[in-house]
Amino acid sequence: MGFPGTWMTESESVVYRVVPKCACSSIGQIMFYSDHGRFFDGDIHDSKEGLHKWSQDYSQGPIERVVKGGKAYSFTCVRNPYGRILSSFFDKIAGIQRNGRRYRGNLVPQLIQKYGIEVGSPEDNFDFDQVKSFRRFLLFARDTIRWRRPMEPDIHWSAMSGHISTFIVNGGRYNNIFFTEKFNEGMQSVLDDIETPVKVDLAAVPKFNESEGHGPKRAHPISDYFDDLSRHLVWEIYKKDFQLFKYDFDNPDNKMPLGEVDLDEVHAKLGQ
Repeated sequence: MGFPGTWMTESESVVYRVVPKCACSSIGQIMFYSDHGRFFDGDIHDSKEGLHKWSQDYSQGPIERVVKGGKAYSFTCVRNPYGRILSSFFDKIAGIQRNGRRYRGNLVPQLIQKYGIEVGSPEDNFDFDQVKSFRRFLLFARDTIRWRRPMEPDIHWSAMSGHISTFIVNGGRYNNIFFTEKFNEGMQSVLDDIETPVKVDLAAVPKFNESEGHGPKRAHPISDYFDDLSRHLVWEIYKKDFQLFKYDFDNPDNKMPLGEVDLDEVHAKLGQ
C-alpha cells in the first residue's frame, strides 16, 4: 500500500499527508519554498520535481525510508466538513477546471441526468439554484461513499479520516494536525518544529488557491445549504471527521473547531 497522497521535501525536513480541499496548494508551495527559496511556477499539484510525491516512482523509496524510520516530522491539515463538501461542490461540480473543461469529463453531465443537478455556466454567470443543486450533489456524494455507485468516491469529498488513516495504518505517525481555519497559526507551529534549508516568512507567502475564480461564488450562508436531511447525510458521511477533529456539527455556520486535535486519539482510532 505504501503512502499514497504523501509529499516530502527533498531535504527530508518534513512529511505531509495531503488532504484535498484543506489548503494543500499553499502547504505544497511552502514546502517547495522551504527547500528552494522560490515558489513553484504553476499549480504545485503539477510539479514533477523539487518535491517528493508518492505518485512519482523515484520518490517512493525516500518517503518510505523516512516515514518508516520515524526520521521526519509529519503533519497534515483538516477542515470543517460542512465547508469542505461545499467547497468541493463549487470547485469540482459547478466550476470550470484549470484546463477550461468540466471536472472528470462526463461526471457533471452524468449528475445532471441522474440527480437533476444544475450548475449554470460562465455564459449565464452561473445562474442556478445553488441550494437545491448542492443538496442533490450531497445525495450523490453519499451514494459514492456508502455504496460506491454510480462511481468510486472522489478524493475531494471522501472523508478526511480516510485519507489520514492510510498514513497511520502503513506505519507513519503524525507530529501535528492543524486546522485550515487557523492556517497561519498551524503552519507556523510546523515551521517552528523543523529545520528547513530556507527560512519561511509566512506573512510574505501569497495565497495559493487553484480553485478560485473559475466558478460561481457561494451566494448564501453555509447553514442555508444544509436542511435536516442534508445534515443527516453529512453526519452519515463525516461522523468520524466531526468527532476526531472537534468540529461543530450542531452549527454549520461555526466553521471553527471546538477544541484541539488529540493526536493519541487519532492514532488509536484510525490505526486499526
